[in-house]
Amino acid sequence: MERTLAQAATQLGLTRPKLISLMRGKGLLNERNLPAYPARDRDYLRVKDGHWYHEQLGMQYSQSTRVKQPGIRWLAEQLGLALPAIPADNRDVA
Repeated sequence: MERTLAQAATQLGLTRPKLISLMRGKGLLNERNLPAYPARDRDYLRVKDGHWYHEQLGMQYSQSTRVKQPGIRWLAEQLGLALPAIPADNRDVA
């Protein structure tokens, strides 16, 4: 499962701007909020390419960063954050 930066920030107990600021400070993101080292960090982060058609402007293209499942723990380690506790799953209790 992949998450947007906003979803990853929520999981880490941060806001999206705070997460981006911390990641830029550690050199993990470039000025376009894309992975600074896509080959090195490919197990944790990826660039999602998007496109859509605009009536007046034609094809529009975008790129955004996605955090892979192992990337949540990796980001917490890289940024020196404590992961929030995972709530116990009590659904199987009778």
